[in-house]
Amino acid sequence: MGLLKITLVLMVSCSSLYSVNCHSYHFGQCPTLEPMTDFSMDKLLGKWYAIQKTSTSSRCLEYNFEKTGEPNAYKLDQMSENSIINVAKSNNYHYVGNLKADPSLPSRMIANFPLSVAGKASFVVFSTDYTNYAGIFSCQKIPLGNRHSVTILSRSKTLDKQYVDKVRNRIASSNVNPFDLTIVDQNNCAHLNTTMRVEINDQTFSSHNIGQAVRKVGSKIGDGVEYVIEGGKKNIQISE
Repeated sequence: MGLLKITLVLMVSCSSLYSVNCHSYHFGQCPTLEPMTDFSMDKLLGKWYAIQKTSTSSRCLEYNFEKTGEPNAYKLDQMSENSIINVAKSNNYHYVGNLKADPSLPSRMIANFPLSVAGKASFVVFSTDYTNYAGIFSCQKIPLGNRHSVTILSRSKTLDKQYVDKVRNRIASSNVNPFDLTIVDQNNCAHLNTTMRVEINDQTFSSHNIGQAVRKVGSKIGDGVEYVIEGGKKNIQISE
């Protein structure tokens, strides 16, 4: 078919889109996992593979931390395989959020992701050696309780059991159930670089881009030509 890029207004399967960022739900306040001291965000930057994550069905989940042009501000790109759009067997799904670090304790951050109906969340790096593993804890207050998520990250697609156990024991000591974590399949993931790409970011559902999509999709999709919303950031971009 060649190259096809279409910006879509996805009003279907938002729960499937959000599976990359799943949580478990609990009564009461957010558990406390102490942020790391002497933490260097610069050393955490770059690509990580998710080894275990709270209640996720996503495969091939990767995290990429990047600097932005603002002080103490970072971008987090969560990439995974997700078959929500029935035009190919699988696709490359990016869920992009913003992190704002506490200048006095940079391992403690606030995360802001699109599609998060509960709003902003705490985002804590509670353990890492920067070269092998990292433990991330995120929590949001909701009516009557909280929803939280733990992710065990690795610089490679596998992680030695000693590091996995270290993180799981740490969260258990903070009254977070390690048995809520599921193993993330990192096998046969090379297609993430070659197949479809779907990106959700903070501009995806802006009124301007929705209006542009409605006006332009009808005139472009029938011709099968390249279509990209102008004036926005890559938004939901599908390419094959």
